[in-house]
Amino acid sequence: DVYKRQAMNRKVLTTAKCQDPGDGSGDFIIDLPPEILAALGVSIGDLLSVELVDGLIVLNKVRDDERTS
Repeated sequence: DVYKRQAMNRKVLTTAKCQDPGDGSGDFIIDLPPEILAALGVSIGDLLSVELVDGLIVLNKVRDDERTS
């Protein structure tokens, strides 16, 4: 699977493996390398949105003012 993020007017592409947490939730876990986290401007605990765009999975950081309770 390829993940990309447009960060600071540039695209960051990487390949990452989706892992099943094994809890039957249908969720998946993606281990992103530190350089991708830095390019996204995210750290552990941040919320990401996930979209499928032209066959690619696009991750975007959810800003605090966009979060819903």
